[in-house]
Amino acid sequence: MYAVVEIKGKQYRAEKGVTLRVDRMEGEAGSNVSFDSVLLLGGDKVSVGAPYVKGASVKAVIQEHNKGDKLIVFKYKSKKNYRRTQGHRQCYSVLKIEDVVGV
Repeated sequence: MYAVVEIKGKQYRAEKGVTLRVDRMEGEAGSNVSFDSVLLLGGDKVSVGAPYVKGASVKAVIQEHNKGDKLIVFKYKSKKNYRRTQGHRQCYSVLKIEDVVGV
């Protein structure tokens, strides 16, 4: 069984035992989280929510918090002596899906 779940405004396909890399979440590493915003349940029978499937949830454990690779943001305008360089590292959390609970 799998589920399409909405986490912090983005949609992810969750299955038992899969690890997901999502935007940084509140909570310590090792803590349990549950998501009730399940958009679709798949498997033998498919259930589509309007907008969410009632009674369905996804249970996960926060494994760690990390930062992504550095991205360089470079702005440039030709012939105007305008150059700006900025770096960015996105914070994210790694979730391990423990269970997909359906109706």
